[in-house]
Amino acid sequence: MTPRQALLDKLKRAGTLISPSIIKAFEQIDRADFVTSQYKSRAYDDFPLPIGYGQTISQPTTVAFMLERLLAQAGEAVLDVGSGSGWATALLANIVGPRGKVIGVERVEELLKIGKINLGKYGYDYARIIRAGDKLGFSDEAPYDRILVSAAALEVPAELIRQLKIGGTMILPVKSSLYKLTKRSGQKYSKEEFYGFSFVPLVEVHSPFLDEDNEHGQRDDLGV
Repeated sequence: MTPRQALLDKLKRAGTLISPSIIKAFEQIDRADFVTSQYKSRAYDDFPLPIGYGQTISQPTTVAFMLERLLAQAGEAVLDVGSGSGWATALLANIVGPRGKVIGVERVEELLKIGKINLGKYGYDYARIIRAGDKLGFSDEAPYDRILVSAAALEVPAELIRQLKIGGTMILPVKSSLYKLTKRSGQKYSKEEFYGFSFVPLVEVHSPFLDEDNEHGQRDDLGV
């Protein structure tokens, strides 16, 4: 068994990878294409790896956990905030397919270039990575069915809630928890919290937690 297959089998046995579309994406999108050359031999280890500029490519367990709760569907529009080396952007593109759309945004100029090159290896012309602007996310093509955020905010950013469709889902870290938010109307959303995560920080956003109906879930055995 190859190291790549061993990783996939581990994620499936643990119940972290469940959905057929997400399993297929993990099978078809090779993490080794998104790590730096010095870490190629460790591409299938289940922990985060440095990609330079103070950033990391996230732990496979964490990425699978997030995607299983985001549950993007074929044909949907998805925003990937903090695309880094492009791995999650490519996974999402595989999931939504050519009838969908994926936009990754990245603030670090060097990583923006790397992410574009890496994503280009897969020929997804309905997915792209762009430079982050002054506002969080990318409002020009909002609203989105799903938003994935891969860096930790201090609070739920109101700007990203505005860019989410009513009924849409956002997965994002806030401090040391991971949140699944479902937009109910306007700036109102429900949230489910999963504890015990660690991410690199998002550009500081000072937005209050808005009206919410909470559902709590314990998840204290994972992290990046």
